[in-house]
Amino acid sequence: MKNILSTKLLTPHQKTILNEAGIHLQEYQAINITPKEFQLPAGFDNYIFTSQNAVEAFNRHLSDFQKNRESGKACFCVGEKTRLLLENNGQKVAKVSQNAADLAYFIAKYHINESFLFFCGNRRMDDLPGILTKNKLHFKEITVYDTELNPQHFSESFDGVLFFSPSGVKSFTLSNKIGKSVAFCIGNTTAKEAALYTDSIIVPDTPTIENLLKKVISHNNLSLKK
Repeated sequence: MKNILSTKLLTPHQKTILNEAGIHLQEYQAINITPKEFQLPAGFDNYIFTSQNAVEAFNRHLSDFQKNRESGKACFCVGEKTRLLLENNGQKVAKVSQNAADLAYFIAKYHINESFLFFCGNRRMDDLPGILTKNKLHFKEITVYDTELNPQHFSESFDGVLFFSPSGVKSFTLSNKIGKSVAFCIGNTTAKEAALYTDSIIVPDTPTIENLLKKVISHNNLSLKK
């Protein structure tokens, strides 16, 4: 397996990891993210972020005064990279989970009497709000960024395709079939979307790009031994 397509532009370091493993990479931006203006309502105890995009949009559209004022809020988030981004911007992280459903169940179990603002995109999945609604949590959603699909057709086939979000899967499959490619998915939520199109899915134990690339390399090494 030596021909990989990434549905997200990788950093130079990430590209080097694949290149040194003898894996040829093509890449494109399957989705475009546009931050939105928003009003921040008062009276909520905690904040929820399920993506780095939400954190970046939150920080971009708040003044320094507002960010300092809101830094005392407890943040609940998905993913270590999201946690680091929050903490680097002065936010206090109370809980980090590997996926939105696990985070929602934790909140429903241990914070049933508290209120939450959920910062999300226009294409957010239903898992977290569905679980919070079912458990009668007091929360409000704020759409802080828009996700626009950027479909692109590829005439060639790939040994593997890297997916980083359900929207990325939707964008790719608008103009292409996964076919015999291995779908390398950053997390279980993305894998759930990919499962609509293929049974050949690999997910890292921890949802980071670096761990996903390790899965690509280990799968490639196994293929070479066969």
